[in-house]
Amino acid sequence: MNIEAILSSAPVVPVVVIDNLDDAAPLAKALYAGGLRALEITLRTPVAAEAVKLMKQAVPEAFVGTGTVVDKATFDASVEAGADFMVSPGVTDELIALAKSTDIPFLPGAATPSEVMRLASHGFKFLKFFPAEAAGGAPMLKSIGGPLPHVKFCPTGGITLESAPKYLSLSNVVCVGGTWMVDKQLIANKDWQAIEALAKQASQIK
Repeated sequence: MNIEAILSSAPVVPVVVIDNLDDAAPLAKALYAGGLRALEITLRTPVAAEAVKLMKQAVPEAFVGTGTVVDKATFDASVEAGADFMVSPGVTDELIALAKSTDIPFLPGAATPSEVMRLASHGFKFLKFFPAEAAGGAPMLKSIGGPLPHVKFCPTGGITLESAPKYLSLSNVVCVGGTWMVDKQLIANKDWQAIEALAKQASQIK
C-alpha cells in the first residue's frame, strides 16, 4: 500500500494520543466504524507502540500508522510495532535515509517552500504540512501549490471541523489531520459512541 492510497482513504486522519492501553482497541473500532480508515498514533506516550499493535489486531482493515517519528528510536519502534505508515513533524537527513531504507510508506513534515522542495528532490510527493494553522493555514498551502503543484499535502495542526473544508477544497490537499474526534475527555469517559459519531461527521466532510 502506498502513502497516496492511505491518505485518500478518508478526508480526515485522526491524530491519536493513547495514554491507557485499554482504550486502544475500542477507540480504533469507533473511529473505523465512523468511516475513518487511516489512524495516526503519536509516539508521545510510553504505551503508544503497543497501542499500534492492539489497534491493528482490533481493526485489521484499518491503516494504523505512527506519528511523531523524529529519530532512529521512534522509527525503529514504528517498524517493530508493525506500523502501516509513519508520519514525522519535520525532517532530518537521518530520517530521509531511514525512510528510504524501508518499504513502509513515510509522510515527512514540511512548513516552508524550501522544505517542500528539498523533500520533493528526494522523491517525496506527499507531505504533512505542519503546524498547519500556525504556519499560514490554507492560504499558505494554496500559495505553495502555485510553483509546486506536483506535491500534495495532509495539513495537520490546529485544524477543526469548521476549518477542514477550507483545506480540502485546495487541489494540493489529499486529506487533513485532526484531533477533534479523539477528545481526551471522551476517551477518558470511554464514550465510544460519541467518538464514532464525530468520526462519521469527519468522514463526510467535503
